[in-house]
Amino acid sequence: MSYSCRKQIMASSPMKINAIAVMVWLSSALAAGPADAETAWVSDQFEITLRTGPSTSNAIHLMVRSGTELEIIAQDPDKGYTQVRTGGGTEGWVLSRYLMDEAPAREQLATLTAELTNATTRGSTLNSQLGAIRSEYDDATQRITNLERDKSRLERDLADIRRTSANVVAIDEQNKDFRLQLAAAEIQVATLEQENRELMSQTARSWFMAGALVLTVGFVFGIWLPRIRWQRRSGYDRL
Repeated sequence: MSYSCRKQIMASSPMKINAIAVMVWLSSALAAGPADAETAWVSDQFEITLRTGPSTSNAIHLMVRSGTELEIIAQDPDKGYTQVRTGGGTEGWVLSRYLMDEAPAREQLATLTAELTNATTRGSTLNSQLGAIRSEYDDATQRITNLERDKSRLERDLADIRRTSANVVAIDEQNKDFRLQLAAAEIQVATLEQENRELMSQTARSWFMAGALVLTVGFVFGIWLPRIRWQRRSGYDRL
């Protein structure tokens, strides 16, 4: 049966590896003794043979390392072999028990490590971006605070200007009243000055008339008194 799909070479079967690890550990423990016991691990790095046919008697094309992705061409369940094709185009047969449906844990670990590294890098980038956003937010908050303070100051200035404008209007009205009062006072002063001049003119005329009267009376007395004296003297002479 021929079909196409993708499989990874099985790095190691967990149960098989555990069993081998236990055997190695027991062998080491028995050989070295309790005092010299050391720990060893079975390596997960191995290679499998890619043969020209589904048996160990067929020639080996090449050695395929664990973790290599292969394309399945056909399977022979009776012999336990699977025909595969490598990424380079080489076709051959490998033991089916060394194949698995997903990448080995080592490859998955490498992939996860790379993804974790990328996630960490993205996290650092996001943290940097978050820091920049927080800095911009703080700057914007400071600008808003400054604008609100400027707004309050401008509102106070506007209120002062309005009060000053109202005072200016009131002062202008007062100035108009003062100007009217001043004009009325100037008219009164002019009237009083005219009346004063008229009174002074009347006084001057009165004094002139009084002086004229005094002169007239004096002139009359000056003429009349000598005559009275002469008449008296003439009367005495007659006696």
